[in-house]
Amino acid sequence: MTLPAFDTLAALSGLADQLPVADAHAAEAARARQNSLTKPPGSLGRLEEIAEFMAAWRGTARPEIWRAQALVFAGNHGICAQGVNPYPQEVTAQMVGNFEAGGAAINQLCAANGAELSVIALDLARPTADFTEGPAMDEADCLDALWQGASAVDEGADILILGEMGIGNSTVAAALTSALFGRPAAEWVGPGTGSDKAGMTHKAEVIERGLKRHAGLIGNAPAVLAALGGREQAAICGAVLAARAARIPVILDGFICTAAASVLYATDKRLLDHCLVGHASAEPGHRKLLAAIHKRPVLEFDMRLGEGSGAALALGIVRSALACHNGMATFGEAGVSEA
Repeated sequence: MTLPAFDTLAALSGLADQLPVADAHAAEAARARQNSLTKPPGSLGRLEEIAEFMAAWRGTARPEIWRAQALVFAGNHGICAQGVNPYPQEVTAQMVGNFEAGGAAINQLCAANGAELSVIALDLARPTADFTEGPAMDEADCLDALWQGASAVDEGADILILGEMGIGNSTVAAALTSALFGRPAAEWVGPGTGSDKAGMTHKAEVIERGLKRHAGLIGNAPAVLAALGGREQAAICGAVLAARAARIPVILDGFICTAAASVLYATDKRLLDHCLVGHASAEPGHRKLLAAIHKRPVLEFDMRLGEGSGAALALGIVRSALACHNGMATFGEAGVSEA
């Protein structure tokens, strides 16, 4: 199905009831196949769980990945006016150029793991507003970015990898998570692109000012997205929802990407049921966030680059899970006696 149309952020709260759910019959059939393969049941650990997850969302006992789509959304942020980042905003556009030229880590990881990469720059010349002075986006701007994310999803893909790029967006991620899940901003803030201890303290102070200004929105996750988020965060939410409508499993990247998608979890926990988290970022807020949304990462490689890099790396694990699931012989096919 296609993502149902909506023209208000408040409508996000009713989407879970309109979107597909996991196919329990396909999951059960995949589990039965796992238990018939030439191995002790459960001996492939999470590879078996991932195969079952893929079966449930693709609606078939033997899912395959013929097309993996990777999307990296890029945006610029008004909060950078508060000096929260050691790099200038020009770097966002420069890195988009690097992605397009094939020179970034995400390009290599997508090539190595068989994903087709697209980079979507979201009005980089017009940063969002400074959220310490007012909402980062108005509702129309937020909805536009959300629908840009949704429209970028190829409904023919078998799996979707999501990532982001945007100078200042580690501050945005910490602001979102603090607003959505509580705890002081200092507990969510990390070094991002290289902030030192003083820089992280400053980031936390800036976020607290923003949280105070928008305190009346706490408990309204879509409104929090508009007030504190950025266009790439909204686009990630839109892509996650469009993938759900098309029954496409999603691999989220690290802290910033997961923080964006967690807006949907805070809206309705069911909205992230079709999502895996590719890795546990070295950004300190990510493990707290994973605990809050009850997600276990596929990998723990001490990465914190962003760009979708951890998600692209995790795609290789998902491919391996399905190779075992579909390619191994059953006891009967191999003529091996079962215990």
